[in-house]
Amino acid sequence: MNNISPKVQNQVAMLQQVQQQLQTILSQKAQYEMAAREAKRAAEEIKDFPDDATMYMSVGSVMMQKKKDTVNAKLSDKVESLELRIKSLEKQEKLLQGKFEQLQAQIKAALEGKAGSPNAA
Repeated sequence: MNNISPKVQNQVAMLQQVQQQLQTILSQKAQYEMAAREAKRAAEEIKDFPDDATMYMSVGSVMMQKKKDTVNAKLSDKVESLELRIKSLEKQEKLLQGKFEQLQAQIKAALEGKAGSPNAA
């Protein structure tokens, strides 16, 4: 990388940083999607139970007995919250993907321009 200009080196560093941010966002998004699926599945499972069925809900490290309505409401809130986070992460992902592609194009253009110059030979 010694024969690459400092500007291009900086762009490569920025590209790597954006790529790392993108990977972090994708990882978080996958975790939230999995949690949302689990909460939806749990809500689907308890739907068929009678309203007076005994239910337990994890509160920290303790299992507590709760009414079906309460458990259902908590699951719905959890799904809604997770879906909002997922949408937010999708927006960030889209912005970072655009930035990544822009930097990639700039670096490619700069390197191709340098390779095409007479001093490169």
